[in-house]
Amino acid sequence: MNKTTPKGRLACVGIGITLGSHISPLARSHIEEADVVFAGMSDGIVELWLKEMNQDVRSLQPYYREGKSRLKTYREMVAAIMAEVRAGKRVCAVFYGHPGVFAWVPHKAIETARGEGYSARMEPGISSEDCLYADLGIDPGSRGCQHYEASQFMLYRRCVDPSAWLILWQIGVAGDKSLKRFSTGEAHRQILVDVLARHYPLNHEVVIYRAATLPIQSPRIERLVLKTLPQADIGMADTLAIPPARPLEADHEVRARLAALA
Repeated sequence: MNKTTPKGRLACVGIGITLGSHISPLARSHIEEADVVFAGMSDGIVELWLKEMNQDVRSLQPYYREGKSRLKTYREMVAAIMAEVRAGKRVCAVFYGHPGVFAWVPHKAIETARGEGYSARMEPGISSEDCLYADLGIDPGSRGCQHYEASQFMLYRRCVDPSAWLILWQIGVAGDKSLKRFSTGEAHRQILVDVLARHYPLNHEVVIYRAATLPIQSPRIERLVLKTLPQADIGMADTLAIPPARPLEADHEVRARLAALA
């Protein structure tokens, strides 16, 4: 790199879920001060809002295409971001929610930048998980909370605790191994239900949840029984929240040992 060229740097920031309501002052500062802003948004309204903070906002959406592997798309996004960092620019990559949650591109871009000697950092944002806790009234410290990506949950045997909450993310593409689809259908979700039936009764109530992305919206909170999940209308942004199905089980041996210490 030419010594007279300012060394590039990268900040990957989250702007939260609800437009304008969740962005932190530090995230806004990174956006405003950047030479180039990359926007990983699926909503054109959000991109227009970002352009009010910075004149050079470049959408990452054109990299997506039906039938194209999302992993290839993500690698192209990282390459675009790193091209500007290597050019010596202050780059800000902006993502919905928290940039480190269900987001391959920010992690890989930061890893690549740091590996090449550039300054790179991640600034957290309010995630869908945070919104879910608030909207559904869940305290993860009360009964515990397990989180899995839906397809991974289906493809691997996990130790599920039905006495705690179970949260499955990205149920709209549950069962997709190709990374090329933007949705899967009833047959895939039936397999998911069959996996869940190992741990939960089919008449157990579950919740389809989607956080509000605009201040004028309300979150989706749809309650249904597990066996009807395959027929539900489910999109990419929907999450499945499963309440505890049984009470906590006391460990009397550990309790006795703790009592002896007292």
